[in-house]
Amino acid sequence: MYAGYDALTGRRHYLTEVVKPGPKAADEAEAVRNRLLSQVADRRHPRTAATVDQLLDRYLDQFDGAPNTLALYRSHVRNHVSPLLGHLKVGAIDADVLDSFYAELRRCRKHCTGRRRADHRTTGPHECDERCGPHVCRPLSAMSVRHMHFILSGAFRRAVRWRWMAVSPIGQAEPPPAPKSNPQPPTAQEAARIVNEAWRDPDWGALLWVAMTTGARRGELCAIRWSSVSFEEGREVIWLRRAIRKEGGRLAEADLKTHQQRRIALDAETVAVLSEHRDRCRERAAALGTELASDAFVFSGAPDGRTFPVPDSLTQRYERLAGRLSIDTTFHKLRHYSATELIAGGVDPRTVAGRLGHGGGGTTTLKTYTAWVSEADQRAAKGIGAGMPPRPPEIDESTRARTNPRYPYEVLAAALARQIEQGILAPHAAVPTPAAFAAGHGVSVSTAKQALSLAQEWGLLTLVGGSGLRIVARLDAGNPRSAALSLDPPAVVCDPCS
Repeated sequence: MYAGYDALTGRRHYLTEVVKPGPKAADEAEAVRNRLLSQVADRRHPRTAATVDQLLDRYLDQFDGAPNTLALYRSHVRNHVSPLLGHLKVGAIDADVLDSFYAELRRCRKHCTGRRRADHRTTGPHECDERCGPHVCRPLSAMSVRHMHFILSGAFRRAVRWRWMAVSPIGQAEPPPAPKSNPQPPTAQEAARIVNEAWRDPDWGALLWVAMTTGARRGELCAIRWSSVSFEEGREVIWLRRAIRKEGGRLAEADLKTHQQRRIALDAETVAVLSEHRDRCRERAAALGTELASDAFVFSGAPDGRTFPVPDSLTQRYERLAGRLSIDTTFHKLRHYSATELIAGGVDPRTVAGRLGHGGGGTTTLKTYTAWVSEADQRAAKGIGAGMPPRPPEIDESTRARTNPRYPYEVLAAALARQIEQGILAPHAAVPTPAAFAAGHGVSVSTAKQALSLAQEWGLLTLVGGSGLRIVARLDAGNPRSAALSLDPPAVVCDPCS
């Protein structure tokens, strides 16, 4: 079925489907023809016979991301995508193919066939040693598999835009979920040990100090120039404009990872550290008969500061330092240290994101440092709790029933207590039986029993031998208003409204 010109080659493009011979072949062929005609009319067919390799080559040639990201994507395509999917036509990729691809990556990164074989340290001639041995399947990490998904997603999105195909199959595929971030910054005690050890070389100590307080990336630290550092009082800042990274196989200054410059405010101690470091650089340059350039690199090893430090050298030196101190950490975790200290100190995630250069207005920061955000939230809860007015003292149930009765038996007991305390009822007076007490006050016997029992708990009544309950003697027993307890209802007020 003729479907126009191939978008990639410019040649005529035909849709082909083979129908097996048989008694119903004619009917099946007619059905296939009608289906292909419908696809051509609706533009639901691939407009090219291009393979996945051809699509990825064109997509990566036009990729406008960071050079490091492009190098990583090309490596993934070369090692994993091309060997498994590269030969397939773009139109043959669907959710089933993609899910099988992701499953294979999670099974074995070497894409073995399952047969026993040996893994050698190199493909060239060599003598085997302990680095060579039986193959053991090791899966790719979930994040690496997701990188493949991102590559294919971007490529197929372009293919739809170029009208190579009608619909991208990526939306129906399911890559593994993103692993939860687990930053492990050095503790405050470990950070102190690292800085103290680094200060044996003041220049090295200054670099690690700035790394901890600013949270700048390794390549950003290497690219800081003195012209980007402001010591103006009240506006002490570092402008991060460039970063050192590999481009075309060599190190060079390049744009920041997010392609956005950012300004980081400096604390007084960091300003002092940088001021002392600048003085050392100037004195060193003068001693060697040269002058520190105005746009010199801050952490350059050259006397005039015209060369930048190599990022990998910083990493290696830091690893040796951490090894001497027996601290399990990496240079990048200094960035985590800066972020977690800021969040734990109560700085909002959006401000932390701005200092770190995270995109998404703080979304990445929240995802990465969830545990520390929760800790800061707990501290915030304690802070707002400390500012609340004091709570009223807690009242026990016995006092509450006497001062604020809720139930009929409590009302009756409270009224009895008031009459005893006011001297209306005489000490040692006998108390009627519960049945008589209930009849005299129009309540049930159970309510009367509860009221008398509660009065006993309050120490107003006491059980005397076989004569029953009597009113406990009080210091004001001589009050002339006292009288014997009567069965007459007015003697004990039991109106709930009293």
